[in-house]
Amino acid sequence: MIKELVIISGKGGTGKTSVTASFAALAENAVIADCDVDAADLKLVLGGTTVERERFVGGKKAFIDPARCDRCGTCAPLCRFDAISASCAIDPLACEGCGVCAHFCPCGAIEMREHVSGERMRTETPHGALAHAKLGIAEGNSGKLVTLLRKKAREYAEGAGANLIIADGSPGTGCPVIATITGASYVLIVTEPTVSGMHDLTRVNELARHFRVPSAVCVNKADINEETTREIRDYCAAAGIPMLTPIPYDPDVTKAQIAGLSVVECSAGPAATAIRRLWEEVSRAIE
Repeated sequence: MIKELVIISGKGGTGKTSVTASFAALAENAVIADCDVDAADLKLVLGGTTVERERFVGGKKAFIDPARCDRCGTCAPLCRFDAISASCAIDPLACEGCGVCAHFCPCGAIEMREHVSGERMRTETPHGALAHAKLGIAEGNSGKLVTLLRKKAREYAEGAGANLIIADGSPGTGCPVIATITGASYVLIVTEPTVSGMHDLTRVNELARHFRVPSAVCVNKADINEETTREIRDYCAAAGIPMLTPIPYDPDVTKAQIAGLSVVECSAGPAATAIRRLWEEVSRAIE
């Protein structure tokens, strides 16, 4: 049975991707998925060669055939996204693909065409196959793209006989996060000892509980604000969430990022040591 471990955070900048990269380096027989499709950067740390690319069609956009359009102006006031100008020209960035304009066009000059909104990729890294993607600027349907990535990651795992998928989720609690954690085996929430870190931890924990996914919490840079770290520990105890090994602040993490490596590959310092212990705890939890 293939297990799926998802690493998420309530907010950006907590160190979620650094932990994911280290887990990928420590895991045996795993496939990795970068589900942060709006800002996929796991490949920068894992390296490797991209061997597969596929256009991602997330939906449709309206297109006006100028040869059939009589400029009657029926469509413009119907568009609630103001994507159609008075001269009957469509702004593709503003168009949400709802199809109202095409439905009511009296001369049938508007059609809904498939729209390429991103690209899905497979990269062979030193630590296994990586399923990742790039969503275009101002494009939607990130949840649909995440669902596709998870499907592909499972296909890669089945093909390689891997028993684990390690997924790096998006920050926040929006559609891509929901698409990442639903049906997962286990969620690790990486937070930081700040006011915003504490606030967003509670939100993302509520999301995991709503979807009934087992979860645990890790505090990164736990020693930079020990008072808030204690508050997070108290919150986890009251909410019944396991709090796993905290990660101390360590300049070696930045050095590893500059080198394009995970911290466990180029350091034996306190952060790398804590992450190794954290990996052992998570591995036992998902067995």
